[in-house]
Amino acid sequence: MAQAGSIEQSVVSGQVWDEFCDALKRAGQQILRPEAPTAVLDRAEGYRYLTRLLRIGLEMHLEFSDPEFPGFFAPSHETGKIGADNPDNLYLMGRLNGRNEYVIRGDRGSVSYLSFGTQKGGYEANGKMEQTGFIDVAQLQLDANGHFELLLSQTPQPGNWLKIEPDSNAVIVRQTFLDRKRERPAQLTIERRGADAKPEPLTAARIQQSLGNAARFVEGTATLFANWAQGYLQHPNQLPPADQLLCQRVGGDPNIFYYHSYWQLADDEALLIHLARIPDCRFWNLQINNWWMESLDYRYFRICHNKHSATLDADGGVTLVLAHRDPAHPNGLETAGHDKGTMCLRWVGAKEPVHPSTRVVKFANLAEELKA
Repeated sequence: MAQAGSIEQSVVSGQVWDEFCDALKRAGQQILRPEAPTAVLDRAEGYRYLTRLLRIGLEMHLEFSDPEFPGFFAPSHETGKIGADNPDNLYLMGRLNGRNEYVIRGDRGSVSYLSFGTQKGGYEANGKMEQTGFIDVAQLQLDANGHFELLLSQTPQPGNWLKIEPDSNAVIVRQTFLDRKRERPAQLTIERRGADAKPEPLTAARIQQSLGNAARFVEGTATLFANWAQGYLQHPNQLPPADQLLCQRVGGDPNIFYYHSYWQLADDEALLIHLARIPDCRFWNLQINNWWMESLDYRYFRICHNKHSATLDADGGVTLVLAHRDPAHPNGLETAGHDKGTMCLRWVGAKEPVHPSTRVVKFANLAEELKA
């Protein structure tokens, strides 16, 4: 009882709020790391990034944190971005308790790729989001109208089943579009099996835990991906394969082979990214991000090309062109006012990923370089 009273007093006195604000202040040090860019745009985006992480963190750890009464929310979207968020994706997340059983009901829609993965850990806890179960749309049994039910439990179930473990605390849904204007996303709901009560009113213990977790999420996420960006400085304007195990440990889709790197271009330069051939795959794309590993604003700038939008070279490969000005090329990519940042290439379901080659050229010589 004393402990409960102490928690209640810390809420009433404002101590919980002060500790929350102090933790957010510490997160700001990630924007001031010595290797981070100091341009006004980069710094401004850095602080905006922290506010975006906070919004996501509050959704994740306060508004949608009760695993007894779960609901789907978007952990990355147009104005909230984490770890090279895919511009072609619609992300959803629901909180779980691995001791419970859940059911996801949905209309499959027409989106190109759909996957569900249960996870444990968290960027606010151990810096990981390790997978505990996975299924994608190719394995789902659908009715004649594209409807389905997916059961989440520790023990196997007939029909559509997604494994959870005692430590599972979330399910991540990825919907990947070839063309957002034409494809229809899946419509999904999630509920705990056997739930027949209503949520309890907000308690002092819950607000203390939720605010603490949200603040730790901001600092932990900012630190994790700042470390990643720092590592990419070793290979500027190249695009080598990422550490695939590391990508999986932080929540990557097991069907995806990832490449991450750093780019930096002078005003009179362009970066050519060449894929000698496109392997048989379910999806691929390449995207341009800022230093904080947020995809650039794809609502207004062409910062990504995918399997649908990219124009093939005469030999069946693909050449993409990143430049500060319009390169007059069908696979042009915009820097959107940035002179440096990060980038990501992903193959989905490719049996043999094709590694890209890159080279920096003078923008004035771009036409000749492309012919070569």
